Formats: sequence, C-alpha cells, structure tokens
Amino acid sequence: MAKQLDLSPRLQRLADWVPEGARLADVGTDHAYLPVWLVLQNRVASAIASDLRRGPLERARETGRFWHVEDRMDFRLCDGLSGIKESECDTVTIAGMGGENIAAILAAAPWTKDGTHTLLLQPQSRAEVLRGFLAENGYIIRREALVLDRGILYPIMEAGAGEMSLSAGQRWCGAKLLHDPLGERYIIERIIQLQGVVAGRNRSADRAAADDQRGVITDLLAMREEWRHANCP
Repeated sequence: MAKQLDLSPRLQRLADWVPEGARLADVGTDHAYLPVWLVLQNRVASAIASDLRRGPLERARETGRFWHVEDRMDFRLCDGLSGIKESECDTVTIAGMGGENIAAILAAAPWTKDGTHTLLLQPQSRAEVLRGFLAENGYIIRREALVLDRGILYPIMEAGAGEMSLSAGQRWCGAKLLHDPLGERYIIERIIQLQGVVAGRNRSADRAAADDQRGVITDLLAMREEWRHANCP
C-alpha cells in the first residue's frame, strides 16, 4: 500500500481553507507537513516553506525529499515574512506559535493587509492578543473555526484587509463562532482560565486588573447564553 502523508486535525483544517491554485507562504514551517501535503495534492501553484532556524528548515527539506517534492518547493531561512516578497504569494499560513508572535510577524509585513493576501492563522496560545491586533491594525477576521486536536481546542482564523470592532469577550472567544459545535466548550475553557487570572490578581491586590477580567467573564457568560440559544433546541 502506498504511503500517505496524513495531517493533524488542525493542519488539515488549514489545508482545507487554502484556496485552490494558491501561491503559498508557510511561515514557521518546521517539518513542512502542510505545504508538502498541498503540493502532493496539486492544490497550490507554488509553495514557500520558511523558518527562523536552520534545524527546522532542514527538517522541512527532509520532508520534501522524502515525499519527492523538494524540487517543487522553495525553502527560506528568514524571520517571519522578512525573506518573502509580497509578489511571491497570495496566501500566508502561520501555525503553531503564540498569538503575540503571529501579530509581530504581521506587523513587520504591512503588505499582508493590502487586500490581495489571504491569511490563515492558527495561534497555539494568546489568541485574544492576535484578535485584538487584527482589529486594531486594518484586518478583518472573515471566518473562524475550532479544531479539537489531541484533546486541545485550537482556533483557526481566515483574515485579510478590512475593518472590524470586537468586544472584550469576542477578543477572547472570537466573533465568528456562534454556530461552531465546539463554541460552548471554548467559552467555558476561557471563563475558567480568566477566573484563575482574577484570583491571582486579587491575591496581588491588583484590583483594577481583576475588575477588568471580571468584565470579560461577564461578556463571555453572555456569549455562552447566545451560543446556547443559537444551537440548543
């Protein structure tokens, strides 16, 4: 039986969202499973796999060699998008790093909000930081989904140029997840996380910050009720 490259659930969702015939740049590619899979499926017109460190980039090359697509890809050693020209791609994927790091990569490449690039983003943590950055810097989240991978919920976002405003609750739990089947679980997890933050703020006598977080929790409780109304018979 022929070998087949299988993606993790979170990477598969990203792959499903990559437009047919895209010119792809995968930032922080590590093993390059995502771009290699897309090349194998003939889903993309071109693929750049980039990473900040030589070790991960060499692993990416090894993956390309193993699946016999190394000559159909470009491998770049660079920080974020610094070594990639805006004319070389129309779709950018960034997965497997914190939301603050993804925000910093986009901030250093303002051409990503020129209206011609699709951004597919999967923050491992601090998704609220990334959503806030997008809202404040000329991007809009077009769609968002939750993926359960090895027991952990991950948000996947498609963003591009545009304007949007988000409430505090939406920054923490997304503005496009009202009908997501995992939405309630995600909201509850964030509430529990913030309750821990509030308890810590109270112990440190940082009452103002604790009050701010309690306000977010109130927003999230309202979002949970909205989700239940939309999804529960």
